[in-house]
Amino acid sequence: MTHLLRRCAVLLGLLALVACGKSEPAPQIAAAADLRLALTDAAAAFEKETGEKVVLNFGASGNLTRQLQQGAPFELFLSADESYVTQLAKAGKTRDEGRLYAIGRLALIAPKGSPLRLDSQLAGLREGLARGDISRFAIANPEHAPYGRRAQEALDHAGLWKPLQDKLVLGENVSQALQFATEGGAQGSIVAHSLVLDPAVKGKAAYVLIPADWHTPLRQRMVLMKTAGPVAERFYAYLAEPAAKAIFAKYGFTLPAGAL
Repeated sequence: MTHLLRRCAVLLGLLALVACGKSEPAPQIAAAADLRLALTDAAAAFEKETGEKVVLNFGASGNLTRQLQQGAPFELFLSADESYVTQLAKAGKTRDEGRLYAIGRLALIAPKGSPLRLDSQLAGLREGLARGDISRFAIANPEHAPYGRRAQEALDHAGLWKPLQDKLVLGENVSQALQFATEGGAQGSIVAHSLVLDPAVKGKAAYVLIPADWHTPLRQRMVLMKTAGPVAERFYAYLAEPAAKAIFAKYGFTLPAGAL
C-alpha cells in the first residue's frame, strides 16, 4: 500500500509540474503588410533565441488600427505609418506612444515581359501611358494603406496621378498590390522596397527605387497595447536589439538614428 501511495504521489507531482509548465497562448501581433518578410525572419530568430513564439497577422495599417479600436486581441502593433499609433495612443489603447523602428521606401516594379521601362524619375511610365501600353497599374488602397498614400503622393509629384486614374488596380494592402503586378496582369506597380527583395519576386519582376523626397517619409512605429503580456513585451524589446535591426536593414529599411 505504501509503495502504491508513493507511486501516486510521484504521478501527482509530475502532473503538477506539467500544469505549472504549461505555456500561455502565443501572443497575436498586428503588423503592416510591408513587414511580411522582415518580421517573419525576426520572429523566427526570436523563437530560436528564446524558445517563445508569436503569431503574426499582416494587413493594411489602417484596417489593423480599426480592428484594434474595436477591441481586437493584438498585443503588439507595428504600423507602416506612425500616425496610426498616435491615434491608438490618444484613444487610450496603448501603453505609451511606442517607438520608431524603421523608415520604408517605395519601389516601382515591372513584371517580366512588361512594356514598362523602369527609371527612378518615372519617365518610362509616362512614355508607356502615352503609347497606350499601360492598361493596369497597381498600388495599395490609399484610403487605409500607408504605402498606397505614399504611392499616390509620388505619382502626383511626377504628374501621373490623374493620367493613371482609369488604369489603377487597388490592393487591399501593399502585399496584394505586389501580387497584382507579379500574377494579376498589371504592367507595373508601386510597392514596398522590402517586399521586392523576396527571392521569389526577383525572378518575376525588376524594380527601381523612387526618390524618398517625392513623398512624405514612411515613418514606421510600433507600440505595445495595454493588454500586452510578457512574451509580447520581450518581442517588442527584441525588435530594438542589433540582431533585429540587421534583419530590417537586410530588407531595405532605413534605421532611424537614435530611434531604437
